Amino acid sequence: MQLEVKKYLFDVRQACARVADFTAGRNFSDYTRDEMLKAAVERQFEIIGEALNQLAKLDAGVIGRITDHRRIIAFRNILVHAYAQIDDRVVWGVVETKLPRLTAEVGALLGDRGSN
Repeated sequence: MQLEVKKYLFDVRQACARVADFTAGRNFSDYTRDEMLKAAVERQFEIIGEALNQLAKLDAGVIGRITDHRRIIAFRNILVHAYAQIDDRVVWGVVETKLPRLTAEVGALLGDRGSN
């Protein structure tokens, strides 16, 4: 695996870990009331989407092993370009339902112990 590919995967893994840390012990109500939390989570999702976008240009085989990579990149585009239309329920849903799988898949690609 190319060093640059690993860098983008590392960036995704780090951003996923940050989202998990930021949201640990929080619920949707907490999220909607905390502007700093929302901004922090959205920024990490922007990083994830951009890293995957760059990865897609470098290695089709690796990006193909990440479930819903196109949707993740599209989510990043919404966060960046349609920021006024962001639905907190969608963002929180991604935190709860999609983040664990992405974390596991990227961890597996990086060879993390215990990843599927």
